[in-house]
Amino acid sequence: MEKTLQVLGYKCNALYYTASGVPIVFLHGLSYTCEIWQQIGVTDLLMKKRIPFLAVDMPYGLKGVCQPKTRDPEKNIAYANEAVKSVFGSAVPVVVGASIGGNMAIRYAARFPVKALLLVAPARAQEPDLVPLFDKLKFSTTIIWGSQDNIIANEDMRALASKLPDAKLVVYDGAGHSAYKDEPEKFKRDLLELYANAE
Repeated sequence: MEKTLQVLGYKCNALYYTASGVPIVFLHGLSYTCEIWQQIGVTDLLMKKRIPFLAVDMPYGLKGVCQPKTRDPEKNIAYANEAVKSVFGSAVPVVVGASIGGNMAIRYAARFPVKALLLVAPARAQEPDLVPLFDKLKFSTTIIWGSQDNIIANEDMRALASKLPDAKLVVYDGAGHSAYKDEPEKFKRDLLELYANAE
């Protein structure tokens, strides 16, 4: 399952599983790597259910095994798209993004076809260059926010949910910024629910 992906001049660690059906693509937060999805049991669950997925260390990550590094959003989403194509061909994925990965997921979904979005406390989601893209996101979006998140404000997530064409906000009581890590079972349930509706 673990592999190095080399696309667009980047060499990055990846975890993936191929099967028939809609793939799920995971974009981690700034201080995490693709292995966070394995640590909370998501990758095992998806393999058990024969759901294809790709979790990749992204060039923006501080700790990931990925060279070279870049914070440039355009370069990151171009890399993500090429990584998806290299593993799944032309399959259209469900995209999951946490924190800065959520920001990248929105940008990705505005540029490339996706079936649905799951955003966990997306960082800087109201950036002036992002807001005009919201109208393009005409598919189911679930936004997860932890009530103890001290980085992303609840008002920002409510505003985002109201601006996206088909979005719902789910609050995890007592969870922090990495709500999926604090409440992995809830996260798995919400991911599978969104996935079932996106197939």
